[in-house]
Amino acid sequence: MIWFQNYSTEQINSILDQYMTGLLEIKAIAIDDNSITATMPVNNKTRQPFGILHGGASVVLAESIGSIASNLILDPNVQKGVGLEINANHLRPVATGFVTAVCTAVHIGKQTHIWDVRISDESGNLNCISRLTVAIIPK
Repeated sequence: MIWFQNYSTEQINSILDQYMTGLLEIKAIAIDDNSITATMPVNNKTRQPFGILHGGASVVLAESIGSIASNLILDPNVQKGVGLEINANHLRPVATGFVTAVCTAVHIGKQTHIWDVRISDESGNLNCISRLTVAIIPK
């Protein structure tokens, strides 16, 4: 297990509910030994003017769940993780339903964490691949 302690989806959602992620209705639905999974609705809050999921909403989902993942690895009394770089490849449009993001570690170092975030539609079609680098800094 990579987490500092055992965390529940309820604990993660209490964080997500407070910020931009709450406005976009992003919810953690699973946490296991090595990954976090979250969902986001495709609705008028997350669509762009052409009626499909806004790429920026996908990036918010990816960065948010990856940043939370980094901070769940760290001792919160000593360090914190902040986003350093993110990229996203938008592979196919999504117009309705929910998307699901699965966040897994690529690298967990002393000064940086790198996360792979794969976002899929309800049919399991991959619509976005994102990589997030998180800087680890003293609290």
